[in-house]
Amino acid sequence: MSDLLVTIPANPPDRLDKALAAAVPEAAALSRSRLARLIADGAVSGPAGVMRDGKARVAEGQEYRITIPDPEPVETLPQAIPLVIAYEDDDLIVIDKPAGMVVHPAPGSPRDTLVNALLAHCGETLSGIGGEKRPGIVHRIDKDTSGLLVVAKSDRAHHGLAAQFEAHSAQRRYLALAHGVIDAADPRLRGVPGVGFEEPGLLKITTRLARHPTDRQKQAVYFDKGRHAVTRARLLEAFGKPPVAMLVECRLETGRTHQIRVHMAHAGLGLIGDPVYGGSRKASAKALGDVAAEVAAFPRQALHAAHLGFDHPVTGEALGFDSPLPPDMADLLARLRAV
Repeated sequence: MSDLLVTIPANPPDRLDKALAAAVPEAAALSRSRLARLIADGAVSGPAGVMRDGKARVAEGQEYRITIPDPEPVETLPQAIPLVIAYEDDDLIVIDKPAGMVVHPAPGSPRDTLVNALLAHCGETLSGIGGEKRPGIVHRIDKDTSGLLVVAKSDRAHHGLAAQFEAHSAQRRYLALAHGVIDAADPRLRGVPGVGFEEPGLLKITTRLARHPTDRQKQAVYFDKGRHAVTRARLLEAFGKPPVAMLVECRLETGRTHQIRVHMAHAGLGLIGDPVYGGSRKASAKALGDVAAEVAAFPRQALHAAHLGFDHPVTGEALGFDSPLPPDMADLLARLRAV
C-alpha cells in the first residue's frame, strides 16, 4: 500500500474524479476509471476528509491523498504452459501465440489460456493492472489464429499500449490464405458494397461491424449501425490454373472482433479453413488438382499475425516484431506454390 499526494492545479475540471485524473503524475498510471473506484472505496481524502463522491467540486490548490492498495491476486490459476516469447522487459511481453490457444479465460475456457500461462511465467514481475496482479490484455487474436500480440505487465504500460491501439497507431499485419483472387478487373468485387481498390492489387474494405442478428457468436457487416471497421488486403501470390486461391497480406486500420475474417468473407474472399465465415466456397479440383483436398481439409482459419509494431509505452522506443508462418500454413503454402 502506498500514498500519493496530489495538488489540484489552476483551472481544474469541475469534478473530483476528472480533476485527479488530470493532476496525477503520468508515472502513477491511474486512469479515471481506477480513480473512480478508489474514490468509491474511500481511498481518497481531502480538505473535507474522506471523499466518496467522484462528482464533488474541487478548487485550485486543494491537496488530496490517494491511498493505493497493493495489487490483489486474481482468481485465475497460473499454469506452467510453454510460451514463445519474442520480447520481454519489466513493462510488457510480446508473445508468438500458437493456434488453438485462447487468450483470456471465459466460461467455456477457464484453463489452458494465454493468461493462465502468463500468470505462471511472469509471477511476481506483474506490478498490477487496475489494482489486480494480472497481465493487461490490450488486444486479442482469435483462438485458432496464430501469431504476435503484446501484453502489459504494468499499469503504465497498459495505459500507453491501450492508447496506441485506440488511436490505431500500432501496426498489425496478418498473412492469410484465402479463396479467390484480388483482381481489379473483377466486376464482382467492384460491385460489393464497402469494397474498393486503392491500387490494382490492394483492396480496401470499409464497413461497420456488429453482432450477427441471429448468431450471437458471430459478427456481421452493417452500414447503418455497429463499429467503424477498415481492412486493407494486398494480393501477394495467386495459386491455381486458373488462379482460385491466394496468399494475402491484411492490414488493420481498426481492430474489431473477427474483422479480417468477416471482411474477407464479405468481399467473397473467405479464408481457407474458416469454419464460421468461410461460407460454402470449395477449392476447385480442376484448378488445384490434388491440393484441393488439402485446402478443404485445413483445420483452422489460415490466418497468422505476422507483424506487430508499436512505440514502447514507457521508453518511447519504436519496436517491431515479425513471426514466420507456422508449420501448418507454411506446408499448405508450399503445396499451393507447387500447383
